[in-house]
Amino acid sequence: MPAHEDYDRARDRRAIERTRIQVTGWRGARLLFLLIGPGILTFLGENDAPSMLSYAATGAQFGIGFFLPFVVSTFAIAFVIQEMAARIGTATGQGHARLIFARFGRFWGHFAMTDLFIGNFLTLVTEFIGIRAGLGFFGVPPVVAVGGSILVIGLAISTSRYHTWERITMVLALGNAIFLPVAFLAHPDFHAIGQALLSWSPLPGGFRPDAFTLMIADIGATVTPWMLFFQQGTVADKGLTPRELAGARFDTAMGAALAAIFGVAAIVATAPLLSHRVSAPAFQAAQFAQALEPLIGHLGASLFAIGIFEAGLVAVITISTTSAYAFHEILGAPHSLNTSLRDGWRFYAVLLGSAVIAGGFTLVPGMPLEDIVILVNVVATLAMPPALLFLLVLANDHEIMGAYQNGLLANIAGIGVTVFLIACGLGFTTVVLFPHLLG
Repeated sequence: MPAHEDYDRARDRRAIERTRIQVTGWRGARLLFLLIGPGILTFLGENDAPSMLSYAATGAQFGIGFFLPFVVSTFAIAFVIQEMAARIGTATGQGHARLIFARFGRFWGHFAMTDLFIGNFLTLVTEFIGIRAGLGFFGVPPVVAVGGSILVIGLAISTSRYHTWERITMVLALGNAIFLPVAFLAHPDFHAIGQALLSWSPLPGGFRPDAFTLMIADIGATVTPWMLFFQQGTVADKGLTPRELAGARFDTAMGAALAAIFGVAAIVATAPLLSHRVSAPAFQAAQFAQALEPLIGHLGASLFAIGIFEAGLVAVITISTTSAYAFHEILGAPHSLNTSLRDGWRFYAVLLGSAVIAGGFTLVPGMPLEDIVILVNVVATLAMPPALLFLLVLANDHEIMGAYQNGLLANIAGIGVTVFLIACGLGFTTVVLFPHLLG
């Protein structure tokens, strides 16, 4: 392993240990600041462009009554999943892809990687669709929007320093909070919001195919396979150990809470459009922002468009990093953001190259971009149960986890989530093949 990578990770470890000596007062806050990152980035990265557009469509078509508590519950599900990924990362110091190959063998390893890479590429395409939509509201040409975003990714990785990359991406990710002022500009009824969160109103019109499809899309907006690989990979790259498990859990919980708040804000912001229908083609034309403008003003619509752009940009960074981690873990090649550009050029080439190819794909004339957005929701829904089965087996493997393997409550929660997502996947497939069953 390159000395550059070891040296930088050791510096991060030394900063944590020095701060740990006295964790009272400001040092306690500094220790927490040093530990957070992977969990927040995972969840805010998953609050990506298609996710925020899915939440926006939810608010526009069904309002807040049923879907606010539903979306919050999906983030609780996501926390259960990501806590296991963080725990495996701290206990083993290894990425998810490497452990799958070591534990399950080459056949299942290649199955998991094929699942991941196809899903990642399709998702990256949708992120650039969101980037185009967000900047398109301001008249930015698609080629400039795509090219500028790729340039930002290149600048973030050029430091060859995980800590610097993490903080740059964190600042960008916290831009997801821009949906909060958009929600306030929509003049929400806070009493109705509180009542919706506490009482969980029935779904208007019942479980029609369009409602069920949005439910599955909102689940796919919260839990996807790349999150497992990203969080476990960044926990290992950051050098966190079992001593930092409590901090990793707090980081994961904070990420889930922030992402849930911002997702709810997107639903609240578009709830005034309840009487309108915004179709999938609007995803590439930025018509959500245009539809909101008469209700929340030009400022609110502009903030919404910027939020979609920001969500897509952060997700491109995190998802392309996930692909690079996984690909080089199975090759046994350098796969750290602490690796120098010279030693890790293949790692950085995959990271940047996957973004370039996906971004270029969206610029091809005549591409059915709206169909791709829908396809990604299908892939995310169907791909998650196999990924969860791998995760559960690893989390219960005493040989690699030791004292940090799943306990009874973790297994009950994990198995319950897996069964729920399998049922959702089967339900979604049934709706697609036999839509008349739901009326």
